[in-house]
Amino acid sequence: MQENHLYEYAVIRIVPKVEREEFINVGVGIYSKSTRFINMRYYLNKEKLKAICPDCDLEEIEKNLDSFKRICKGAKNAGPIGQMDAASRFRWLTATRSSVIQTSKTHPGFSKDLQKTLDCLFEELVL
Repeated sequence: MQENHLYEYAVIRIVPKVEREEFINVGVGIYSKSTRFINMRYYLNKEKLKAICPDCDLEEIEKNLDSFKRICKGAKNAGPIGQMDAASRFRWLTATRSSVIQTSKTHPGFSKDLQKTLDCLFEELVL
């Protein structure tokens, strides 16, 4: 029987105009300390984003989301933050910030299959 793993997740959001507090969910990041699992998925719906923010720089937003992905995976080209341990990378990615890309507060859960849980959260909260 598979073991249940405690995990944390956060929703990744695009907040085009921080002062308006409007956002679009574009991704989900997940982390489990016991398995050192960390991963994220994102999808940038460009039409939806352009509808609420016609002057936003889609290319720049996509570059930043790709950076989030590289940091999450601990890629060699993710800079010094990408070289930190999984817990530190997740904490950095989910830190409160006042920028175009933000995350929700973290939420806990239990899962027997962390990748499947990430996929389910992504489907439910983003798509």
